[in-house]
Amino acid sequence: MDLNTLLTALQTHLPEILRWSGAIAKRLRHFNIAVENKTSGSALTDALTLADLTLQELIVAALRDRDPIFRNCRIEAEEKTGDLHRFAEDAPYVISIDPIDGTKQYRDKTADGYCVMVHLRDSETVHYSLVYIPETGEQGTWVEAVHQSVVCGPDDQSRPAREVLDDMPAIDPATRPDSSKIYLIGFQDKDTSNAELVTATGLEGVPPEEMPGSIYDHLATGAFGGSLIHTPNVYDFPVSLHIARILGGDAVWVHNGESVNFHEHWLDERADMLRLPGITACSANPETLQTLCELAKDWSKTRYQD
Repeated sequence: MDLNTLLTALQTHLPEILRWSGAIAKRLRHFNIAVENKTSGSALTDALTLADLTLQELIVAALRDRDPIFRNCRIEAEEKTGDLHRFAEDAPYVISIDPIDGTKQYRDKTADGYCVMVHLRDSETVHYSLVYIPETGEQGTWVEAVHQSVVCGPDDQSRPAREVLDDMPAIDPATRPDSSKIYLIGFQDKDTSNAELVTATGLEGVPPEEMPGSIYDHLATGAFGGSLIHTPNVYDFPVSLHIARILGGDAVWVHNGESVNFHEHWLDERADMLRLPGITACSANPETLQTLCELAKDWSKTRYQD
């Protein structure tokens, strides 16, 4: 399968699909759509709504029908809905879907930074990322990463989505601000205390309850400097990795400083999702990565202590 052909197909079709999905998410949010399902013990992880299920059904169906090249990829999706068996079981490229990232704030209406996101990766790195944040800005906000370019900016629904993205200037790493804010998540009841340890290094640790929305637009624009995540899932974290690498940084395992890859993952049965092992630090700034690795290199790599 030719990667450039696949990237062109994703760039052509995905923007309008995610824009449609965002419109549905905004509408469904007005109703009582909570679903009981996951039992990890983390409110952030266990939040699930009918919108997650509906949006995934739409995205999978659109990928199935829009271009046959997509069926030659594997699909990794956070939920179980959609015609998933139509896609390859064994393929070098994976299309990964998070229908709503930030489900808890979406469901509880505590903030408007939730997003719809899809990325393409192989076993080594991420090749394409698209994030649509329906309720940030007057008409939504986009983040797209492909080749060596990251763009982030407001949607304009009077124009085709692809046209809007094509007109956005690429973020320049040389002029992008370098925030000290670091988002922490996945440490269970230690998110806040570990954020305080990050702050003690001279950076600024931000636990989930203080996060203004999803990380992706904040990381792209430099409003956040990076993240420190325990056993990140394979549906959303790779987008942060992708953005950081394009902007001159990386995502690394804190215990050895090596670049994150996707050769190994494990099934978190409590949350019913695939995760990467260990603790990862992600930033566009190599010095920030070094600081986070030095801080967390001896922290436990076990997600659940009970």
